Amino acid sequence: MIKTKVLVIGSGPGGYTAAFRAADLGNEVTLIESHKTLGGVCLNVGCIPSKSLLHTAEVINEAKHANELGVTFKSPKIDIDGVRKNKEAIVSKLTGGIQALAKARKVKVITGYAKFLSKNQVALDGTDEVIEFKQCIIATGSRVTKFPMFPFEDKRVMDSTDALMLDEIPKRMLVVGGGIIGLEMATIYDALGSEITMVELGNQIIPVADKDIVTPLFKKIKKTYANVFLNTKVTKMTAAKKGIKVEFEGKDAPESDTFDKVLVAVGRTPNGLLIDAEKAGVNIDKSGFIATNNQMKTNVDNIFAIGDIVGQPMLAHKATHEAKVAAEVISGKKTGFNALTIPSVAYTDPEVAWTGKTEKELIEAGVKFDKGVFPWAASGRSLSIGRSEGVSKALFDAESGKILGMGICGNHAGDLISEATLAIEMGCDMSDIALTIHAHPTLSETTAFAAEMAEGTITDLMPPRKKR
Repeated sequence: MIKTKVLVIGSGPGGYTAAFRAADLGNEVTLIESHKTLGGVCLNVGCIPSKSLLHTAEVINEAKHANELGVTFKSPKIDIDGVRKNKEAIVSKLTGGIQALAKARKVKVITGYAKFLSKNQVALDGTDEVIEFKQCIIATGSRVTKFPMFPFEDKRVMDSTDALMLDEIPKRMLVVGGGIIGLEMATIYDALGSEITMVELGNQIIPVADKDIVTPLFKKIKKTYANVFLNTKVTKMTAAKKGIKVEFEGKDAPESDTFDKVLVAVGRTPNGLLIDAEKAGVNIDKSGFIATNNQMKTNVDNIFAIGDIVGQPMLAHKATHEAKVAAEVISGKKTGFNALTIPSVAYTDPEVAWTGKTEKELIEAGVKFDKGVFPWAASGRSLSIGRSEGVSKALFDAESGKILGMGICGNHAGDLISEATLAIEMGCDMSDIALTIHAHPTLSETTAFAAEMAEGTITDLMPPRKKR
């Protein structure tokens, strides 16, 4: 039997952060990971490999449109093995770095699938090895959601993990799901040469975001992809010799079509029901989520949970902050997870990012707000890089002027959204943002311009007429 003070189950961004922070605070830490390499879904088959491939897509697309700038490149010759090798090298460098950090901090790393025996013990599945702990942090994340109606046993039907393997570039590809994952993978395969058809059950892509923020992206992919079908359902998939036959139900969609490959990107499922946590007395809902308080404690006093398994949003940057809270509470510090907002980013082309409240959330809640919308067509920087399709929108409380939320669509939106996130955490109002001098010409200016639009002090455009 192995004995440890702190046991962390799962080595994704939340898991390894929790283990490292706990070790830095003087605890004896053991980290269990079911895969051979550390880093979890994010580093191995998620955010990092996808961003590597998205950068490749960006380079291809930039070269394709360079003739508009008076520079012409030959059509790129894509070495798919080279693309894959570059992606794998980046992943290997990062996962290797985490392994080295674990060693430097004297965190004991065990490879295996942990399942609870009690509130103080787990066993490695398929072995006789038992680990006894005083405190435990569950960071087992989530997995791809798979519906039994889709023939995943056929390699031509892929989930996001399969798609990132980049085994081949299909001529015709269907993407089921117009959320962030589906759109990012469509961006990659479109740049590499696939003809993309996308199906979304809702009435817009990225349904959780405001429609006006995703509209620039939607207009672009409507021109680029073969088809984008909204309000459309896939009713059946059949593996045929010539491809995957897909049947649709929707106003604009055909009754059926056949594709070389199909990517199903319809969300993720938490792993709470796969670790026998009930044997430790931990409450798990029917979906697999584990409830916690703001100190990341479960209903069992010595067991904590963080990351995807505790609920939406399922984002790595949420998990890392929750991880530090759990590790610090275990170490006797008075801390809690009290984030006012968690930003979301779709690394598409153009990118879409939002933070705080969306406009539709404020309307549904009956909150009175002022809105400032700045079109990037009036931005000198966006025009100079040939990407004027973007938009920045800021939302403020109608009475206090305090910032409530922001949405951005455009190049580097994911980098730009951090200013608004900080502004929300700091309780800034529109004047705080508008009076902050932003460098010119930059894309970050659009945040200030959106505030000026709401304030009515904009000079780069005609200010909107204020209602009496």
